Amino acid sequence: MKLLLISSSLVHGYGYLEQPEPDIKRHFAGAKRIAFVPFAAFDHAAYTAKVSARFAQMGFEIIPIEQLDRADGIFAGGGNAFRLLEKLYARDLLGPIRQRVRSGLPYIGSSAGSVVTCPTIRTTNDMPIVECKSLDAFGLIPFQLNCHYLDADPSSTHKGETREERIREFHEENITPVVGLREGTMLLVQDNSYKLLGNKPARIFLRGQERCARERRRVSHQGRRGWGSIRSENEQQFL
Repeated sequence: MKLLLISSSLVHGYGYLEQPEPDIKRHFAGAKRIAFVPFAAFDHAAYTAKVSARFAQMGFEIIPIEQLDRADGIFAGGGNAFRLLEKLYARDLLGPIRQRVRSGLPYIGSSAGSVVTCPTIRTTNDMPIVECKSLDAFGLIPFQLNCHYLDADPSSTHKGETREERIREFHEENITPVVGLREGTMLLVQDNSYKLLGNKPARIFLRGQERCARERRRVSHQGRRGWGSIRSENEQQFL
């Protein structure tokens, strides 16, 4: 499998998909037609027009996901993960996309488009604005993602749950590890290899382990339940 899982299409100081552009081009090298999944947004036509224009600047042609058989790659855009998953179920696209990606078709997801590669969408930040048939997603990776991961601000007077607290609530009911991807980072998956890209570390959450490394540059998954390392470009070890 070849997956590029981007935390956020927009990063402070950059335009739409500008920060991950070099990695997008590298991931889709040799590709011409990219099948776009617009279902995380309400207005599919407007979203498709926006993505088509942006991908044209990178040298790619956007085609509908319904033309998957013609595609050299897949891009699933961000938005609401519940809406995205509901449409994938309603259009019976989960199986065909999963099969093509597992067969080697390059896939790029951004935000919600990254979250649906997990076993479930239970670690999304989105409101459940629609009711899905199931929370089970593609299951292309054996752990959960929390995109746009935000560290708690110790000076804030906000008393709502922090992202860390919500993930710990997830682990009260679930055993699957969670990777918090900060904005400006992405995860490159090549078969069983996981590499963290970008200028920030990831945050790893394991059930039953109260102390998680805050500045992890490496994470790797070993089998269905074990962990080793995901490499970063600068090869720094996790603390």
